Amino acid sequence: MTAIRLLLVDDDPLVRAGLSFMLGGAGDIEIVGEAADGDEAETLVARTRPDVVLMDIRMPTVDGLTATERLRARADAPQIVVLTTFHADEQVLRALRAGAAGFVLKDTPPAEILDAVRKVAAGDPVLSPAVTRQLMAHAAGTAADTRRSRARARITVLGEREREVAVAVGRGLSNAEIAARLFMSVPTVKTHVSRILAKLDLNNRVQIALLAYDAGLLDVPEEDPAAGRGGHGPRN
Repeated sequence: MTAIRLLLVDDDPLVRAGLSFMLGGAGDIEIVGEAADGDEAETLVARTRPDVVLMDIRMPTVDGLTATERLRARADAPQIVVLTTFHADEQVLRALRAGAAGFVLKDTPPAEILDAVRKVAAGDPVLSPAVTRQLMAHAAGTAADTRRSRARARITVLGEREREVAVAVGRGLSNAEIAARLFMSVPTVKTHVSRILAKLDLNNRVQIALLAYDAGLLDVPEEDPAAGRGGHGPRN
């Protein structure tokens, strides 16, 4: 099994040392470098090509938000997990919108940080629907109204089934759960997710969830899809 290449980015050398000690001992994790700010992180990403970057937000010179935006714009962009001390923070939300796959708190137990790194390396987000709602509520206000109108305009490119899949992703369902809920095969769900990402120019499921939230798609109460389909079996 190929080890997950991990880059640590934090301006505190003690935090970096602690993370390196905690995560470097895992057999499937290879620490390929450590950076003290976003500028150094960009240089190391180009040199070491990590699979995942564990990124602090508040750093001098180039902060984690700016670094996340720059790294996710790369053709060979690594997955990024944001390190933060706050659950609800505008900068965390901006990092997620920029393409970060999720975030973990700095006081998160080592086993959970390891799990987060493994999940994003496998293409799975690290963000629960409850946390998404908390972050969105934190950013509510006039700007939220603007986001809603823009988000609704963007989702008009989605077909009916793609829209249903986007809502399910926003509710935090896995591909298997979406397949069961919408009477699709798992490969069909994956195809829909890929098309949604391409049509909306997004790069991960977290961004789909945030856009679905912005557009108000998650405001509608969940319904039993079997009620409208007569309980028939899978269909694409």
